[in-house]
Amino acid sequence: MVHSLWSMDYKKVLLAFSLSLYAFGLKAQQNPDTTLSIVIDTAIVNIRSHKLTEQDFIDAVVADTGFYKAFRDMKRYSFIAENHIFTYDKKNKPEGEIYRKVRRTITGNKAKVEYLEKYDKGKLYKKNGKYDLYTVEMFDYIFNNAYKSDFSERESLPAEGKNASYKDKLKTLIFQPGRKITGIPFLSKKTEIFGKDMRQYYLYEFARGTYLDSIPVYRFKVIRKPSTAEGDVMINELTTIFDVRDFKILGRYVDMKYHNMLFDFDVKMNIELVPFRDKLLPAKISYQGNWDVLLHKEEKASFLITQKEYQ
Repeated sequence: MVHSLWSMDYKKVLLAFSLSLYAFGLKAQQNPDTTLSIVIDTAIVNIRSHKLTEQDFIDAVVADTGFYKAFRDMKRYSFIAENHIFTYDKKNKPEGEIYRKVRRTITGNKAKVEYLEKYDKGKLYKKNGKYDLYTVEMFDYIFNNAYKSDFSERESLPAEGKNASYKDKLKTLIFQPGRKITGIPFLSKKTEIFGKDMRQYYLYEFARGTYLDSIPVYRFKVIRKPSTAEGDVMINELTTIFDVRDFKILGRYVDMKYHNMLFDFDVKMNIELVPFRDKLLPAKISYQGNWDVLLHKEEKASFLITQKEYQ
């Protein structure tokens, strides 16, 4: 019975969980900072004085496609990317390290990738040459493939429903958190944090701040109530950064944690966008996570991805 629950697709979805969203609790010195690049100015005591309500923020988060568009649109441009990955043993000591500095150049619609610097250290691969951790494998699939692929207007948002692939579910978790993701055992309903069954477990906080030293923003934070039992929720915090000027979403931080007899994960992830010309493009993705699935090797990893010098 346990084995039937953990079909390959389910294991991939759930292990991909640790990559996609936004644990962090690892104590190794190399862990990237998952803090959003925002300085809080003042709390918003009465959001209605700004003609906004918490529902306005919720509706914007649920409907947002900005992160998907940012990752799609980055393929239009040349840029420099730095990818730094660390893996850890059971005692949280560094076990492996991967570093890639990439120059991506666009000529017409064709992408060329040049490695300016790259190295691997420690235990990273199985005997067959594949990555030892599925988290790292998924990282490679999402980001390295994106660097090498050409731009296409035909790319679409992730599919939904029971027939969606595990990759589509992963994309939804990354690009559109707060929605119900069907087909994930024990967790599907818990991803829908703004639904009528889950709202009772959360508090909302609002604040004004400044992003990247100059952009005025709102910070909308959804956090688990102190009275809520850990098993009732999966997402402990979802923080979203809105540009005050046009209400576009610039940043997102997710803290997820869950435990039962079949699996145990503790994940934090941060994604930030930067304005470039008339677009928003990815600037920083940071992750720290523990993942332990029954009958599967425990995984602990962190990574920091930065993309800059868009042209």
